[in-house]
Amino acid sequence: MSIARRVLLGSIATLLSGCSPASLLNMTVPKRGYRLEADIPYGDGPRRTLDLYTPEQARAGSEAVIFFYGGSWDSGKKGDYLFVAQALAARGLTVIVPDYRLYPEVRFPAFLEDGAQATRWAVDKVGADKLFVMGHSAGGEIASMLCANTPYLANVGVDRMKLRGLIGLSGPYDFLPLTSNKLIDIFGGANNPNIQAITFARAPLPPALLIHGTADTVVYPRNSEHLATAWRQAGAPVDLKLYPGVDHIDLVAAFSDFLHKKASTREDVVDWIDGH
Repeated sequence: MSIARRVLLGSIATLLSGCSPASLLNMTVPKRGYRLEADIPYGDGPRRTLDLYTPEQARAGSEAVIFFYGGSWDSGKKGDYLFVAQALAARGLTVIVPDYRLYPEVRFPAFLEDGAQATRWAVDKVGADKLFVMGHSAGGEIASMLCANTPYLANVGVDRMKLRGLIGLSGPYDFLPLTSNKLIDIFGGANNPNIQAITFARAPLPPALLIHGTADTVVYPRNSEHLATAWRQAGAPVDLKLYPGVDHIDLVAAFSDFLHKKASTREDVVDWIDGH
């Protein structure tokens, strides 16, 4: 590997660590194959906007993905995830990437309520029967809580069982007790079971794909393993994929062409969508 490539990879890893801005990685992303409509409001305030990526060549089924990014519920912005949106739009999928309110402006469950409102917008745009709900890291917690047997989507008039499925990437689904003072403040205590999807993995549930790297030390892979077991026990279809040696950041960075050899995330997500 050349020195220049090593430097670029090191810079990207630094930017991506903790789900922070990935501007260098986005510089490697082709700017063709989709039309971007940015900063569309789905609610009040600057954090309740979304970006819509419409593929130039849509799939026959017109499937769509709403993607919730991570960032420990206190950081992140939708423009950082061009590399995820482009990877899916280039394969004919409509992609919606919302912002949502963050700590310390809000605490649980405000970001779930924002996620529900953004999903309502997406359902109105593309139809529930065409929409997959996907999230990485903290965004995986949001996506899973929306698709689990919770009232968040029903409260905005969306039938979660009409959605095509949940795609969870390195998400915290069974992560109590909390030990971080920040997280305890965000979630209103160290042992609140109502913050995690495994509590609500009760029938009926939509199909789910859960992907995790075995080298993930930010969100341990047992989160996906435990949720997959609970999903199955509820009688719902679930596919669990564990990537040996893949860490928290490489799993999502692999959506990009530049780092796609890090993991098969992109291919597995698209293949799963094809099968559902």
